[in-house]
Amino acid sequence: MTKITSLPADDKTCGWYHLSKPRQPRPGHQGKSAARWVVVGAGFTGLAAARQLALNFPNDEIILVEAQEVGFGTSGRNAGFAIDLPHDIGAEDYIGDIDTAKISLKLNLTGQSLLKDLVERHDIDCQMKACGKYQAAIEDRGIAVLEAYRRGLDKLGQAYEMIEADELPAHIGTHFYRKALFTPGTVLIQPSALVKGLADSLPSNVSLYENTPITDVEYGEKIVLSHAFGSITADKLVLTTNAFGMSFGFLKGRMLPIFTYASITRPLDAEEQARLGGKPFWGVIPADPFGTTVRRTPDNRLLIRNSFSFNPDGRSNRKYLERFVNRHRASFDSRFPMLPGVDFEYTWGGALALSRNHMGYFGKLAEHVYGALCCNGLGVTRGTVTGKLLADWLAGERNELIDFLLNAPGPNLNPPEPLLSVGVNLNLKWGQYRAGKES
Repeated sequence: MTKITSLPADDKTCGWYHLSKPRQPRPGHQGKSAARWVVVGAGFTGLAAARQLALNFPNDEIILVEAQEVGFGTSGRNAGFAIDLPHDIGAEDYIGDIDTAKISLKLNLTGQSLLKDLVERHDIDCQMKACGKYQAAIEDRGIAVLEAYRRGLDKLGQAYEMIEADELPAHIGTHFYRKALFTPGTVLIQPSALVKGLADSLPSNVSLYENTPITDVEYGEKIVLSHAFGSITADKLVLTTNAFGMSFGFLKGRMLPIFTYASITRPLDAEEQARLGGKPFWGVIPADPFGTTVRRTPDNRLLIRNSFSFNPDGRSNRKYLERFVNRHRASFDSRFPMLPGVDFEYTWGGALALSRNHMGYFGKLAEHVYGALCCNGLGVTRGTVTGKLLADWLAGERNELIDFLLNAPGPNLNPPEPLLSVGVNLNLKWGQYRAGKES
């Protein structure tokens, strides 16, 4: 028997969740049930896996279990970038091995295409905009990153536009940045609205149970998942819980639950929109990975995301919200001095499942247990495609993308505690300090 010692516990102040259309959560599980397939974790990966299992095995019931409410957890808390291009921060040109980069691009584009199709087919209102993204810089180090990435994109044969400082306000309003590299393939979304819509459009042979945190698991010929009000017996268990996979006994010491934080403003009024200028919606990611992500949403709000914390148990900690909202304010004021009276309406945190070698896990974890875990910050596109491909592999399919994922080395082992916490926290502090004006 494996006791689940750490369960999701996100803060209640996620702007994406509260600003998306309310939905009626599915009831929690009660009593005893059994199914051939049970998927744990109803984020992008779990929703994609459950959907595809249902299509591949139309005569089977698929049980999908979510510890919180759909759209409330990690998948509904990111910055809303469905990114197409690979971005290997360990490579000199951010592209690295060209064959690997081409497969990564194909994976990301497949994930994007799946989401676009589902949004159109089920009329999901999630502010989806195929408007590209800006990668912007103010510091010399950031400018060097843009130039290196441009060389990598040339090698990969991908389109981009380099935009100089005097041209940027026509795009994003602010005069803050010195240069930006625009790539046209990114899709922007309202993540919580998208996750809710994906959950409410699942095939009829998927039984979704929300607010059902699993507390114990018994592994064997049958897998028994227990919770406060009953149990579920699975022939096959699919884990799509990211870093919480460690609580289920897998990849222990190989994932890092890193939280990042965001604030979103009230809507800008017509006069404030005129003062800001630029395009009606856009997204900026920083050249420095420890810098600030900024978005203007279709409903005329501005989002700021920066700051990091290492939460080893994967759970939210309110002290970081109170600490980092002031940093968000400073980042907002430096970029938008023309908007002095615009307040934040929501501030929240959300977890990333990272590994030190930037690798995820895909495949068999144990007898009758399978997983797609460790998104490394690409949960929207990569989570969607790996969930779908895992279900296809379980149905006996093999292709170039599945083989690539199966042959990947997976997350490497972290140092032991207390060295791990000391090292991660020092690295986060140094990275945020070193980002300088990019913060």
